[in-house]
Formats: sequence, structure tokens, C-alpha cells
Amino acid sequence: MRLFNSLTSRVEEVVPTHPDGVVRIYGCGPTVYRQAHLGNLRTFLLTDLVRRALEFEGRTVLLITNITDVGHMTDDSSGQAVDRMQIAVEDEGLAPPEIAEKYTKAYLEDSAAIGILASHVYPRATDHVPEMIELTETLISRGHAYIADEGSVYFDVRSFPGYGKLSGNSIDELQPGHRELEVAQGKRHHADFSLWKSAGAGRLMRWDSPWGEGFPGWHVECSAMSMKYLGERFDVHTGGNDLKFPHHEDEIAQSEGATGHRVVSIWAHGGHLRLSGQKISKSTGNVVLVSDLVEQGIDPLAYRYLTFQTRYRSEMDLSLDALEAADRGLRRLRQRMAGWAGTPPPAERSDAASGLDRRFREAVADDLDMPRALVVLNEAVSSAEVPDGEKYALLASWDSVLGLDLERSAREDVELPPDVQDVVRRRDDARAAGDYATSDSMRERLTGMGYEVMDTAGGTRVRRRA
Repeated sequence: MRLFNSLTSRVEEVVPTHPDGVVRIYGCGPTVYRQAHLGNLRTFLLTDLVRRALEFEGRTVLLITNITDVGHMTDDSSGQAVDRMQIAVEDEGLAPPEIAEKYTKAYLEDSAAIGILASHVYPRATDHVPEMIELTETLISRGHAYIADEGSVYFDVRSFPGYGKLSGNSIDELQPGHRELEVAQGKRHHADFSLWKSAGAGRLMRWDSPWGEGFPGWHVECSAMSMKYLGERFDVHTGGNDLKFPHHEDEIAQSEGATGHRVVSIWAHGGHLRLSGQKISKSTGNVVLVSDLVEQGIDPLAYRYLTFQTRYRSEMDLSLDALEAADRGLRRLRQRMAGWAGTPPPAERSDAASGLDRRFREAVADDLDMPRALVVLNEAVSSAEVPDGEKYALLASWDSVLGLDLERSAREDVELPPDVQDVVRRRDDARAAGDYATSDSMRERLTGMGYEVMDTAGGTRVRRRA
């Protein structure tokens, strides 16, 4: 398994850093004061795909995905700003824990709808403020942070020579007022970032600390939680390209500043999702939700299928036409699987199937080349050299990576409602008795119930019409 490492700009093998062989992954998760949109979910799909691909190779994975339920982000970090959780509270009339719980639940439901496997732990920022304070104290003691007059604590970027190595920024290039840089009094350098902020009047969420009442910096949350659950060295950290700077750059400075060594082996970043050429984001007003897909009659897993047609590191364009085409394609795949179901694979795998399986696995392992993997999948579907039962077995095994529920139609065919089973049984009895008028009548009845009817050597088979 190889991934493009944003830190080194090279494709590198994923090698576990711990002797137990477990691959440890940290994925930047949702901010839960609003619902995640499809652009957010594309990033979370990357984390899921990395995890699935490693498990496909037989690796054991430990995946941590954080829940950011402290309402601040980079653009509202000044003491006078009103945090986003406060805005959500005023809009919805709920308390902060209720807001966080509402949107955490929505995130988990939307993630499941697009085939994202549950992470092993979902640490919440509000449960880990003591760890953030402890990390901040460590950085102060090591000379990487300082306390400003108003009780805020800042990381001194000039104390960390490697600052900018992920994003390619240099301290000299970062000018005051840059959109990602907080301008505040008491900072020694305009690029210094907050580890702890003194709470202003607009702050609903605040905690006691050695420096007075306040709240943690955005970046320190992930450093504290990732190292608590994965240790001071772990293997893969995922996120969107927009998190390289300042979030992940600042994470590196904090984590390595506190430990004195490299913490993350591979940084994997996903490209933006665009709608009509614009990045999908709340600020642009072009947000698309999973519920919007459902309202359009589109299976949410069709969105997952669509994302595989673009390499994860590239920007991806989204359109309703593309989603509908992906939905039709996914339904066809499931129908083909249903048609092959029940046909046993040969005792020994054919050379053709072995070659397809090898090529599929190579594509997935090659920095998640899912477009190439889909080419192999389509070849398998149309291959005249691979028996139907073997096709079913191949695609079923590949679905552990694809996560498309390809066996859904086949499973539904097996789990027929009792009334449908009764009609199928009566039709088979009529055919066996040569009563073709009754057989035809039962076919029409099954068609009226919403099923396609197929005559096979083993009797009547039916499947739900798409």
C-alpha cells in the first residue's frame, strides 16, 4: 500500500511504526455546529478508503476521527469574535451540547449512508481540554510558546526551524493580515498562532486554565487527541488540501515541538469538490447534502461510486447529470450481481480471474488509483473468460474496498417477502405440471408486484426492478 506523502511530495509505502504491526491513522473529522456537505464528505471518504485498502491487504488498522465540538475556527479566533457554536445556539435555540449532539448524529448517519465504516474512536474536543492544556504547558516549558499579557498563549513559529515544510510557506512570506493569520495584540510575530485564547465577551464555551478563563486553539485540539490515542509516532494523517495551512502545518509544529521528533509518517490530502467550477462550501452557498441526493431519488452510495472516477488528490467536479449516471451504473452492477448469484464459482480460480484480481489490487495499492480499479471492474463484468459464479466472488471481495453494497440486489432476491415466495412456488408447481396458463398468470402477478421474472434451470428467479 503506497500513498502520496504531502510532506515529502513522494509516493511512499505505508509502513507501521509500531512493532505490533497495527497501522495507526488519524482523520480530521467534522465541526459539529452544522451539517457536513458533500465536499466535507469527500475528505472523509479518503480516510475510509485508506483504511479499507489497508484492511484489504490484511493489515490491522486503528482509526481515530475527531469531533470538533468547540465552535471556533481560524477566522473567528479573536477575543471579541462570537464563536460559531454561539451562532448555532442562537439560530436553533439549543444548548451547545445539544447542537454538538445533533450534528454529530447527522455526520454519523451521512457517513454510513455513503459507506464510511465507523472509526474505532471518535474523541470529542470538549472531552480533551485537559490534554490540550497539558500540551500547551509542555510547549511553554520547551521554549516553543509564550504567554501574552491578556492571558492568551501563542506558539512561537521562529522557535521551530521546520515551520512551513508541509505547505511550502516560509515565515518571511507570511504577511500580517494574511487570511489565515490571526492579527492580535501581544504576539511576538504575526505568524504565531494561538494555543490558548483568553475568552472575550462573545465566548459561550470557555474553560479554566493556568492562564485564566479561555478556550483552546483550533490546531492544538488535533495534536492533543491524535497523540493521546495513537502515541507520539503514528502512520497516516488525512485531511483536505485546505487543511495543509495553517491547520496541519501548525499541528506539525506543536506535535514535533512537544516531542522533539517527527510524529506523523505520511500526510495524505484530498482535493476539493467543485460544483459548476466553484468549491463546495458554506461560504459560497452551494452546499449539497446527502439528504439532497435522497430527495432526488439518488442512492447516496452513487456519490461514493462517482468519487472513484477521479483520483483522490485531484479536484472533482460534481453535477446532477454525473450523479444520476453513477446511480444508474451502480444499479446495473447490482443487477448483474443478482443475475450471477447462486451460480457456484469453479473449484479452482481461473487464470483470467486471477489476473483481474491482481490488477485490481495493484491499482488500489498504487496510491488509491480508483479510476484504474474501476476499469478492471468493468473488464471483469464483461469478460467472457470468467464464469458468472467467479465474477460474483470477485466483485464481492472487491466490495470490501469499494463499499458499494454490490450484493444488495442479490441479497434482496434471497430475502423475498412471504407473499412473493408463495407466488414463485405456485408458478414453479404450475410449470412442473405443464400448466402454462397458470405459469403465465403467476408471471404477470410477479411483474405487477414490481419484480423481473427469469426462468432458470433451477426454477423461477425474481429480482426487484430498479
